[in-house]
Amino acid sequence: MTDPVRIMEADEPLWQEYNELATRSYGHPVGDITRLRDHADIRVAVRDGRVIAGGLSLLLHQFFGGAPVPSAIISAGAVAPEERGDRIASRLLTERLRPLRENGAVISTVWTTSNGHLRRLGWQAPVPVFAWSIATEDLKRTFTRSRMDIEHGRAQEGEELQRRLAQQWNGPILRPDWWPGWLDDKRELTTYRFGPPQTPTGLLSLAMKRHPRHGMELTVHDFWAADTQTVNEMMAFLGSHHTRAPAIHFRRSALPPYPTLLHHLHRYRLTAEAWHPWMLRILDLPEAIRLRGWPTGLNVSVPLEIESETGDTWQSYLLEVKDGTGQISATPGHGDVRLTRGQLAVWYAGGYQTAAAAELVGVAAKSRYALTQLIRATTDMEPWLPDHI
Repeated sequence: MTDPVRIMEADEPLWQEYNELATRSYGHPVGDITRLRDHADIRVAVRDGRVIAGGLSLLLHQFFGGAPVPSAIISAGAVAPEERGDRIASRLLTERLRPLRENGAVISTVWTTSNGHLRRLGWQAPVPVFAWSIATEDLKRTFTRSRMDIEHGRAQEGEELQRRLAQQWNGPILRPDWWPGWLDDKRELTTYRFGPPQTPTGLLSLAMKRHPRHGMELTVHDFWAADTQTVNEMMAFLGSHHTRAPAIHFRRSALPPYPTLLHHLHRYRLTAEAWHPWMLRILDLPEAIRLRGWPTGLNVSVPLEIESETGDTWQSYLLEVKDGTGQISATPGHGDVRLTRGQLAVWYAGGYQTAAAAELVGVAAKSRYALTQLIRATTDMEPWLPDHI
């Protein structure tokens, strides 16, 4: 008889087996399994004395409404090819979330190609994700240097700038102290700061590698700017690489979702490549609402019906947002707006910009007014997650 699957925290031998399994499963080594080992919770599924699946998870914080919300970041999940199709991934995922939920995680985020699988478990993608490429000559022709100070290296001032700017979006990770070192080691990044040395207004990180024929391939990983002047200066700086890099590539989700290129390019001839999106799930609804930031001066009270975690029942709630604070409580009766778990996650991230957009993906409401009020609560900031694990 086959032994039942046991899911446990990985010790040294189990971690090594998981690392080898991930290499076989992905078709290449997964460097983060080693790089993030000291920061992550690693769980494996074991049957007949061998590791058949594994994954790492991290308890970090993501900004929503300007406030850091404790999040379970899921990464590097792997199931042995010969074991797929037996729901092992779902069981393992539940156990990977358990310790993070016990330690305060109220939401969870994952970058995944298995969108349908995660959607059935309550995750949903708040926003499409693109990588962009543009001819370096087009940037050079459009943007002109203003001779803003440019310093090489991250420095503490640059990291503080990144943290302040990250608070202006729904989704960016509150980067822990180890993040810059991990990122630079992983991607071999070169970083520049723009503006006064003690109070920079821009942070730009690049990866460069030799082109197979001539010059180099230049990929932008971090693009953080505090104002229009800095955006223009950073674009002009990228354009100054025209003699070595024929194109500038913005890694998926690296370019902030504001229309600088749309409004300035002499010829709008970018190339966009769609990538698998990040997905969000609400783990603890009352705490996720309480800990999130909310617009000041906005007063909203909306009765809701929300799908349960098991997906087979609906619960009535009252959402109340008042002067920068929010709370949600279970109530009897029926709600004015009905949300599945996935729709709840999209709304939380500000992914529905209008009532029409929400209605067209199945959000049901008794009135357009109630739905509009609900959407207003989260659309003061746009969803954007430039961080990858």
